[in-house]
Amino acid sequence: MEGHARRDGAPLKEPAQAIRPGALYALEIPAAIPALPQPQDIPLTILHEDADLIVLDKPAGLVVHPAPGNQDGTLVNALLAHAGDELSGIGGEKRPGIVHRLDKDTSGVMVAAKTELALRRLSESFAERDLDRHYMALCWGLPEPLEGEINAPIGRHPADRKRMAVVERGKPAITRYKVLRSWGTACALVACRLLTGRTHQIRVHMAHIGHPLVGDPVYLRHTPAAARSLDATARDALLAFPRQALHAASLGFRHPISGEALHFERPLPEDMAALLTLLDGNAE
Repeated sequence: MEGHARRDGAPLKEPAQAIRPGALYALEIPAAIPALPQPQDIPLTILHEDADLIVLDKPAGLVVHPAPGNQDGTLVNALLAHAGDELSGIGGEKRPGIVHRLDKDTSGVMVAAKTELALRRLSESFAERDLDRHYMALCWGLPEPLEGEINAPIGRHPADRKRMAVVERGKPAITRYKVLRSWGTACALVACRLLTGRTHQIRVHMAHIGHPLVGDPVYLRHTPAAARSLDATARDALLAFPRQALHAASLGFRHPISGEALHFERPLPEDMAALLTLLDGNAE
């Protein structure tokens, strides 16, 4: 391109990474990765298992299924090692057995299917909201009223496609919440019930009403003013919490084959429970 000019007469600059004739280049070819998820021996906390499904307590930090940036070490890899050929191809090669998803850093109760029939019926239950899902969240500030319903459509953020947001033409999204405990106006433990299942729904809705979740790396955009009412120890611990303080505390549904009513609960994980203990000490 040397010697040519733009329409305005200025010379064109040669690209910084131009390939030059006769130059030598070293290429690094990445190792091949399997096209399909492979079984990996990852410990699982199984709450219930039968011929049709598995109910488990997913720890924070565990990705549910392979995706760019997380090709292995996922819940799917763990389920393949645990259930073997039972899951092969159920619901697709990349997401065998997966009925619903929890974010990587959200802990709590999940169900996975072991047969196509169970997967189809469980998926229908989730789509028709014929089940109960309750979450526990630690949010900044004290929501008012203490119990209410957030009915606000959710879609992709217009400026940041990696985030979700309340948008006029989003999909319908309804979250019911109730404050269970509070520490002054600094923060509150909130029970949330999903009436819909949108991506990041609780996180988006709580941020939308001015009470983002403690530790949320996406929707907590600045240090909350509510943090000022805590002592330095509690404030620093909450601000340094490494994930969104959100836990899928219970899941209730009908067994996809027998029709039996099933209900599973899990207490707060140690990291969230430790924050509540610290807050209790701060309040004394």
